Amino acid sequence: MGALGGFHQEVGFLIDPAASSPGTCTVTGRVEKRHLNINGVVHGGVFATILDTAMGGAVVSLLHEDEVTATTSLYVEFLRPAGEGDALKARGEVVRRGRHMAFVRGELDDASGRRLSQAQGTWYIWSREDATWTARNAPESPPPSPKT
Repeated sequence: MGALGGFHQEVGFLIDPAASSPGTCTVTGRVEKRHLNINGVVHGGVFATILDTAMGGAVVSLLHEDEVTATTSLYVEFLRPAGEGDALKARGEVVRRGRHMAFVRGELDDASGRRLSQAQGTWYIWSREDATWTARNAPESPPPSPKT
């Protein structure tokens, strides 16, 4: 569960399975030069990405086998900067999961536990069972039977 592919791999942060559980997800990593903006501190997009990953991971941990999810809104507050070499830890927690929506909060701290950023967001959940899953690469499934 620690390895992430695609875009996440490029960012260089990993899920910490030991600090994650159903409904929660923790993502950790160390700030590298590539994460910095022109002011020499971590770019806000990196904070947002780490929080989105931890929060989305928390939702994924609660999905059924036939479900997928995606972020529909993400509100991030930037409280303090981080610099090169700093260790970061983001934790996402599902506050409420419904049939099609999950409400999630996230916190991003440095190694000393100082809060750097916090977020809240919503994730939409699609499933084959209710015919709402229309992912491009989703395996074809028969259309739902008409209700009589």
